[in-house]
Amino acid sequence: LYSEIKENEIDPITGCTVCKEDQVEIDIATIPSFKVCYLIAPNIKAILVDLLSNDEPIFEIVGYRVGKTRGEVDDLGNRTGFSNHSFGIAVDINPDINGLYDNCLNFNQECRLIKGGQWQPNHPGSMTENSMTVQAMEAIGFLWGGKISGKQKDFMHFSPTGY
Repeated sequence: LYSEIKENEIDPITGCTVCKEDQVEIDIATIPSFKVCYLIAPNIKAILVDLLSNDEPIFEIVGYRVGKTRGEVDDLGNRTGFSNHSFGIAVDINPDINGLYDNCLNFNQECRLIKGGQWQPNHPGSMTENSMTVQAMEAIGFLWGGKISGKQKDFMHFSPTGY
């Protein structure tokens, strides 16, 4: 129940929770609908409407989905912290052509695709540092997963932390 929320079920940056009650559906005619936290929904929708009206190739967005994919690892090898998607404060844009890679300090042949489709930086809809989508999302305070430090590169991902 929403009244029984625990501290770890609330994002400390935005105040959004893992509860469905905090999520709203964004429905834009040219792409399938998706959910994000009500606190960020107006900015996300405005940016996407603007990008799409400028013919930016956006085909699919994945938002809210609850899962523990961050934080410490338990005795069974499972992560113990909620992802930014769990709070509805992250979106994956065009995941079929903007993959998540590990073993990837810098993108090269050694990087291993672990989710989504192969990143093709010259393909329409692929995210790059100079793409209109990356610049627009960064303008509203979202960081792009293609710039995160460490051994992962998440070319589809945008969130307040980039992770």
